[in-house]
Amino acid sequence: MNSSDAPNHDVAQEQFLMEYNPAYRRLLGYLISLLGNRHDAEDVLQRASLTLWRKFDQFEPGTNFFAWASTVCFYEARNFQRLTARSKLRFDDDLLALIADERTRDLDQQDPRQAALGECMTSLSDANRSLLEAVYMDNADIGQLARQAGRAPQTFYNRLNILRRQLARCVDQRLSCSEST
Repeated sequence: MNSSDAPNHDVAQEQFLMEYNPAYRRLLGYLISLLGNRHDAEDVLQRASLTLWRKFDQFEPGTNFFAWASTVCFYEARNFQRLTARSKLRFDDDLLALIADERTRDLDQQDPRQAALGECMTSLSDANRSLLEAVYMDNADIGQLARQAGRAPQTFYNRLNILRRQLARCVDQRLSCSEST
């Protein structure tokens, strides 16, 4: 990669992460429902994540990232099951496709709440959004965050409590507005 490619690569990486991070937990839950084992689902998601990144140029911006990513995850899960014979219970491809279809529909029904949360997150300040992402997406230790900031851990716990309540109100308001329209 030459130096002129670096800005484009950075933009693509940022766009990928903006789509991938909010979908991560749903994709993991989807794979757990397909494979029945969290450890296997995490392994498959790790492989699928690499595939998603390599094929991100095929994703059409503005379309449903989760739908696209869950298709990739489905094929990764199917390949994983073909390659591993350690489980006595192994679904055939037709049953796995049926489970995947049902699970995708279930997750799509939960999407309005997730979409509302995403919209509410954008209304937060960068500092508040970064704090929430560090704690809930990166599993950062609150005590360590507090030490790095030179503050008491209770300050962070209080701030998180306020932010959770604020987000819950915002999500409820957005959902009630969308139901009334």
